[in-house]
Amino acid sequence: MTFLFCVMAYLLGSLSSAVIVCRLAGLPDPRTTGSKNPGATNVLRVGGKRLAALTLLGDVLKGVIAVQLAMVYSSEPNLVGPVILAVFLGHLYPIFFDFQGGKGVATALGALFILSPAVGSLFVVTWLIMMAFLQISSLAALTAAFLTPFYVFWLKGADFSLYIACMSAILFWRHRVNIKRLIRGEELKISIFSKIRS
Repeated sequence: MTFLFCVMAYLLGSLSSAVIVCRLAGLPDPRTTGSKNPGATNVLRVGGKRLAALTLLGDVLKGVIAVQLAMVYSSEPNLVGPVILAVFLGHLYPIFFDFQGGKGVATALGALFILSPAVGSLFVVTWLIMMAFLQISSLAALTAAFLTPFYVFWLKGADFSLYIACMSAILFWRHRVNIKRLIRGEELKISIFSKIRS
C-alpha cells in the first residue's frame, strides 16, 4: 500500500500548476521566461497576482490531497513520510512535463499542514518574517526549510522529522543556483506585500 500511495502521490505532484495556469491564460511557459522556474513566484512576475494565487493554490492542494488520502488509510510515519516525499518529488520532477518542475515549497507546505497544522503554520510564519525583512523569496524558503525538521521533531517526533529533513535537503539542492546568487549578493528581491496590495 505504501508503494501504491507513493505512485499516486508522485503522479499528483507531477501536475505542474504553473504550466497549466499559464497555458490556460495564454501566457508563455514559465519554464522559459522570468526566472524559468514553474512556481507561484515566477507566475507573479509574468502573469500577476491572480494567476500566482491560482498557481500557489494548485501546488499547495497537491500536498494536501496526497497526504490527506494517505492519513485516512494510516497515520504511520512509514506510510505518510514516503508519501510526502513522493508528492514533493513529483512536483520537482513531473513526468507529465519533461521532468522540469519547480522548487517544491508550496507543495511541501500543503503536505506539512496536513501532517501538522502547527508545523505548517510555523513554516508560513518563518517565511513571512523573512520576506517582510529581506524581500528575498528564496532566502525565506530556505530559512523555513532549514527550521522545519526541528519543528517536526518538536511536534511530531523523530520518525517524521527524518523524512522532513530529507525533503529539506532536496529543497536546498533545488535552490543551489539561488544560494550561489545569495552568496554573491545578486539574488533578486520581490516586494510580495506591495504586489498583493496592488
